[in-house]
Amino acid sequence: MKYIGPHVSASGGVENAPLNAMQVGATAFALFTKNQRQWFSAPLSEKSVVAFKENLEKSGISADYVLPHDSYLINLGSPDAEGLEKSQNSFLEEMQRCEQLGLKMLNFHPGSHLKKISLEACLTLVAESINFALDKTNGVTAVIENTAGQGSNVGFSFQHLAYIIDKVEDKSRVGVCLDTCHTYSAGYDLKTESGYKAAFEEFEETVGFRYLRAIHLNDTKKDLGSRVDRHDSIGKGLLGMEFFERFMKDPRFDNMPLILETPDETLWAEEIKMLQGIAKSL
Repeated sequence: MKYIGPHVSASGGVENAPLNAMQVGATAFALFTKNQRQWFSAPLSEKSVVAFKENLEKSGISADYVLPHDSYLINLGSPDAEGLEKSQNSFLEEMQRCEQLGLKMLNFHPGSHLKKISLEACLTLVAESINFALDKTNGVTAVIENTAGQGSNVGFSFQHLAYIIDKVEDKSRVGVCLDTCHTYSAGYDLKTESGYKAAFEEFEETVGFRYLRAIHLNDTKKDLGSRVDRHDSIGKGLLGMEFFERFMKDPRFDNMPLILETPDETLWAEEIKMLQGIAKSL
């Protein structure tokens, strides 16, 4: 079964996120558990934690299909010692917030070398940062998101993801989220039938579907291999509806959160209904 929903607002408190997901007919959702443009936030109140869990139950959405995302400021591969320490501590705080809320995953962008250290050194720092957080938490999986490869961002190659995972000590608590827009922009041709087949065969050989925990399901405004991250609404971008029809009928993507980060939130309910219709037409 396919579980689909958008990255919803948690404005006014994390407890509002499940209710916002309900309003668009979601069976999965993503959220920020704090302000994504701040390093640290006030601790979650017991009232918010209890209300979040109650509203999640009310929504009928399982915690298995909730994918929190960390702060955009965090760079777990930072070449700067002070920046790395701040990033690691902020990431740990985010993992702990997930623990409090009873959530099982934390999605994050791996990091950037800022043209100051080698690619391999940056990837090694990312793995060490994951180990740091996993050692101090329980029950939450660190989910690495592949990137489009803008600027000095790492993680745009499946080989980068495999390199990080190889250096993570507890492999039961590390996983991958593939963003379809990022994957295409990074040079993997998901649009054509042959390219789709080849890309996911390469993912299986390089990383392994056993590590796949989630998908960011987005169309793209930018060309194949552009290394530019610009999302588009479902079927309105360069990937087109044929890709989404192929994807929604692919059983390899069952039973994980499929998260829409499409730019027009007025279309979310329609996009969810359309995608679910494709999945149920099997």
